[in-house]
Amino acid sequence: MTERVFLDYAATAPLLPQVRELLESNSVYKLGNPSTLYSEGRQARQALEQARSSLAGVVSCAAHDLYFCSGGTEAAGTLVEGIARGALEKSGKKTARMHIVCAAFEHPAVLQSVLSLKRLGYEISLLRSGKDGRIAPERLEAALRADTLMVVIMLAQNELGTVQDIACLTRLAHGVGAFFVCDCVQGLTKLPIVLTNLAVDAAFFSSHKIGGPFGIGAFYLRPSVPFLPRQLGGGQEQKLRSGTQNVPGALGFALAAELETARMQRGEQNRQGFLRDNLLKQLTQESSRIRATVSIARTNTSTHLPGHLHVLVQDIESQTMILKLDEMGFAVSGGAACSSNTLEPSHVLTSMGVSRDDAYGALRVSLGGSTSPDDCDRFATALLSLLEVSH
Repeated sequence: MTERVFLDYAATAPLLPQVRELLESNSVYKLGNPSTLYSEGRQARQALEQARSSLAGVVSCAAHDLYFCSGGTEAAGTLVEGIARGALEKSGKKTARMHIVCAAFEHPAVLQSVLSLKRLGYEISLLRSGKDGRIAPERLEAALRADTLMVVIMLAQNELGTVQDIACLTRLAHGVGAFFVCDCVQGLTKLPIVLTNLAVDAAFFSSHKIGGPFGIGAFYLRPSVPFLPRQLGGGQEQKLRSGTQNVPGALGFALAAELETARMQRGEQNRQGFLRDNLLKQLTQESSRIRATVSIARTNTSTHLPGHLHVLVQDIESQTMILKLDEMGFAVSGGAACSSNTLEPSHVLTSMGVSRDDAYGALRVSLGGSTSPDDCDRFATALLSLLEVSH
């Protein structure tokens, strides 16, 4: 039987063997509650802080500004709502009369959190990207106002793979006194993330996207930013996110971040970029029905995630392709994993001007550390044969 090929690393990355070994070790589960004073609790606290320091080193921030939580969705809501409520309380008003700018192509966890702030009186402006899948600085500059409280734009777009110039966009936001919140989930370990250089006020990350365990994430928050915690309780995580910390998860997350960062530094970024370029060339040369959703310059790993390919396929729907390819032994997606069951076209594609008909034929292929040239060749052959049958 031919081995299945997993090509949906943007949805989740398989658990790294070293992380699995760590999580299955007896020492991890001998740790106590990190809030207790006896030896098992002190050991757990020490392990937790080691994981925090390790992860902070990967993203270049102070360890005491990094907080563990359950994942990207919780982190997104915690930061967006926490900053908005914190600013509202600081203003002394019952209803906000402030403005928030958010990229229209944000992940649903972010977009829905931002839109929910309308109930507090915030005015929301959704910022469309260009056809290149990127937010032009002049477009953000035109949207900013004197009363803009917050700008929310992701580092790497989870469907398209496009990378934004966050440092430039942050400078524009700070020019009007606005805070900048950045979803760094897809960019973690695939891009060099130096939070001190990006100068964002808040950012967040997720473990399972990089081969770490499910159910653990982290967020960064600059101390000077107004903030009200959303999850109340025992005051863990410096009173910003209550709840007993997931120490094994934090250790697994930190280890995965270290391992994947080291892999990228050894040339994995260029290897995946090479595979992506060759796969795109093979697909578009062999079929006139396939085109890249956004232009990708060959060998480009700075404005586009190295292992990320998004294409539009004519005259066949995403769900049909995904299910047929699944039967043929390939795991791919049409876009964000959390929205894969909907029959509606991706909001990311329609917001950037892709027609509904074209958007129905979207296909996302995302490569990872175990993806081989043979995997890509086999996938290309399978997709092309599928299109011949469906024509």
